[in-house]
Amino acid sequence: MIRYAALGDSYTIGEAVAEEERWPNLLVAHLQEAGVEIKIVANPSVTGWTTQDLIDKELPIYREAEPHFATLLIGVNDWVQGFSESQFRENLAYIMDEMLKELSSHTQLVIITIPDFGATPAGPKYSKGRDITAGLAAFNAIIAEEAATRKLSVVDIFEVSQGMKDDTDLVGPDGLHPSAKEYALWEELIFPVVKKKLI
Repeated sequence: MIRYAALGDSYTIGEAVAEEERWPNLLVAHLQEAGVEIKIVANPSVTGWTTQDLIDKELPIYREAEPHFATLLIGVNDWVQGFSESQFRENLAYIMDEMLKELSSHTQLVIITIPDFGATPAGPKYSKGRDITAGLAAFNAIIAEEAATRKLSVVDIFEVSQGMKDDTDLVGPDGLHPSAKEYALWEELIFPVVKKKLI
């Protein structure tokens, strides 16, 4: 049985959707359908958490879970809270290295980019006058660079998340977080990448 740990923030814990509608849960269900024996052993993600929160509060849970496979989607709250790019990079690099220490190979960690919450109706309220799309794109470039350094696969959900701007069905009731329909679109991109690693 493959032990799967999902680390992140609101996007990984599935703010405002049912547990079975979170993308990590959809991923596990589809992998099981494909014959992969896998279960979630940890998803300590919390809405609003930054890379620093993940380091302080999620990594200890991650280590105790003894995972065989893991995903990471973090960074949006770093940007919202005004973390510098260098601060974000330093924390992200540390997280990736610490996660890899628990896994047998770099192939067992998959990184997900930050979605563009600027495409949501409530998103601009959190911009503090900054360009959300440009800011998150810069953070995603850092994610791609740090992942490449460690030969980690990256699933880019940034572009598909921008569809929330034109389809309110893709946005949750709070006007900020994705709906179950949007999470399903992300999982469609994540599933084939993960399946290839685990089959």
